Amino acid sequence: MAIFKGAGVAIVTPFHEDGSINYEKFEELVNEQIAGGTDAIIVCGTTGEASTLTHEEHLDLIRFCAEKVNGRVPVIAGTGSNCTKTAVYLSTEAEKYGVDGLLVVTPYYNKATQKGLYEHFKTIADSVKLPIILYNVPGRTGCNILPQTVVKLCTEVSNIVAIKEASGNISQVVKLMSLAGGRLDLYSGNDDQVVPLLSLGGKGVISVLSNVAPGQMHDICQKFFDGDIEGSMKEQLRAIELYDAIFSEVNPIPVKTALNLMGKNAGPAHMPLSEMEPENVEKLKKAMINYGIL
Repeated sequence: MAIFKGAGVAIVTPFHEDGSINYEKFEELVNEQIAGGTDAIIVCGTTGEASTLTHEEHLDLIRFCAEKVNGRVPVIAGTGSNCTKTAVYLSTEAEKYGVDGLLVVTPYYNKATQKGLYEHFKTIADSVKLPIILYNVPGRTGCNILPQTVVKLCTEVSNIVAIKEASGNISQVVKLMSLAGGRLDLYSGNDDQVVPLLSLGGKGVISVLSNVAPGQMHDICQKFFDGDIEGSMKEQLRAIELYDAIFSEVNPIPVKTALNLMGKNAGPAHMPLSEMEPENVEKLKKAMINYGIL
């Protein structure tokens, strides 16, 4: 059984101006997401700026999220690292807080071999009992986990059950799903490829756009599951202008800007991420107006 089905939000981490976590605002965002129809909360992922949190902040935010969600929807905690020992530590600690699953990114910077990736993920999975979603995003990590390695992991490690695919390589995803033979749940990691990946047997999306349009992203998935493929496709295509604007600069700079434009006070991004360029802010505003969320 899938950890979740539909549109899960890769939720932002709101900060005060001094860079500390704004827990009050985070709770508000979580409640708004659930009320808006989001199907799962993914905390401390790329969009949540986990790489710039201290270990203490990282784990405290996971704990806080699990407490505030309180079982209303699944909570998946991002616990990946380029250091296997650190990922094991974050994963075993997060498991204590009652989350429903872990999202573990391919190790960045190290450029591990496929053998190294297998051993990395197996070591992490063996340290916990929670189901694990692998996260493949070579554009950010410089590391691509190949279909054969993924299938070996999901075949030999019982709690590796899914992958968030953000490679953008549809051919690779086709190969993966063919080799997996139904043993692996697939989530799109790109908001502009939800319908294509659902058509390959995907269970949903781990979405950046859901931060500003949770109901619409849920509907793209639900329409597809209900057999309204044309309706799902139309919703996918209607969101493309907004998608382009939300990714006109590196994530999560634009989505936090969008939330601030909506009056949700997500605060700044942590350095080294910077403020959005003025011309891109105007592009974002236009797209939000056209999409009907501003």
